[in-house]
Amino acid sequence: MNLGETLPLTVPTTKHRQILDLTERINESVSAAPAAALCHLFLTHTTAALTTADLDPGTDLDLLDAFEVMVPKLAYRHPHDPSHVGDHILSALIGTSLVLPLKRGQLVLGTWQRVVLIEFDGPRTRTIILTPS
Repeated sequence: MNLGETLPLTVPTTKHRQILDLTERINESVSAAPAAALCHLFLTHTTAALTTADLDPGTDLDLLDAFEVMVPKLAYRHPHDPSHVGDHILSALIGTSLVLPLKRGQLVLGTWQRVVLIEFDGPRTRTIILTPS
């Protein structure tokens, strides 16, 4: 993969709400990057999110439980489907993009950090645009 070249990553989700670890898949995709670079990840959806997280056993479920109580059940006005407005809100709060440093073709992450996709309205096939620069 060359600098500036974009690579779409498709990620199938299997549950309505779930957290998927993408770290190894991204590391494989950027393994040819130069000694020092950046990796930009952009999720092309509005009911999912990208972030880094600790994924000790059970932490994914703790995060999903916490997200559930963060967004109140209101009489939302979204004309398309008011039932998933909370999913849009969580996606907007957490975000759909990350910029991470690369060193020798690997993501530079903290000891417990993993790159995760958080699905709020699955199952679906999600697309992430990966661009090293």
